[in-house]
This record gives sequence, structure tokens and C-alpha cells, in this order.
Amino acid sequence: MANVINWFEIPAKDFDRACNFYEKVLGGTVQKIEPSDEIPYQMAFLPGYDQNSGEVGGAVVTGEGYEPSTTGSVIYLNGGDDLAVPLGRVENAGGKVIVPKTAIGENGFFAQFTDSEGNRVAFHSMG
Repeated sequence: MANVINWFEIPAKDFDRACNFYEKVLGGTVQKIEPSDEIPYQMAFLPGYDQNSGEVGGAVVTGEGYEPSTTGSVIYLNGGDDLAVPLGRVENAGGKVIVPKTAIGENGFFAQFTDSEGNRVAFHSMG
């Protein structure tokens, strides 16, 4: 097994607001897909996701049963070479930094924030 996690979904109350937030913070375009019989929710793949790559991917999702939360599991997004870069975009995009860039020894750095929908999310990087 290459990764324990292979997919994640970030709940959103306001789909367009959440898509705009993640585009600004991650510096790329989300790929919106229309609801269908197979996927009955509004969904947008996060920047850089390639269904054919075999890598971990995720999406912003709006639909019944999807409730933003600051409690429960925390998703750690790739902060790139220095997580200070995307973290610096969080507040201008409508989120709030709740744990600043913090060293965790040989494991690099992490930071946590709430997104535009009220989800607690985090970044990790080695720099």
C-alpha cells in the first residue's frame, strides 16, 4: 500500500466561496464537476489533482451530510517547499490562521487554519 489515505473531501456550505478560497490559498484552479447519477453532490477537485496519477487527491464538496467542522479529523495539505507561502494567503482569502508555522523537529513544520467554511485544516512542509 503506497498511502494510507487515497482521497479526502472538504465540506462546504457555500460551494463557490469555498472553491475561491482554495484557489487563492493553493494558487491554482479547482476543477468543478456537475452532479450526476454517479456523484450526486457539487464537487471540485483541488488544484493539481490528476485522477490517473495514483496519488492522493481531494475535493471541496457540498451536499446533504457534508457539514464543515473545527472538530474531528484534520486534513494536512502539502505546504510545498515552505508552508509560509500558502499560509500567508489564508486570511486574505477569508480564512483564519489558528496555529502559525511551527517547527516539529526533523519532521519539518506544520500550521493550522480555518477555511472560509469553518473547517479546521492544516499544512505540512519540510521547509
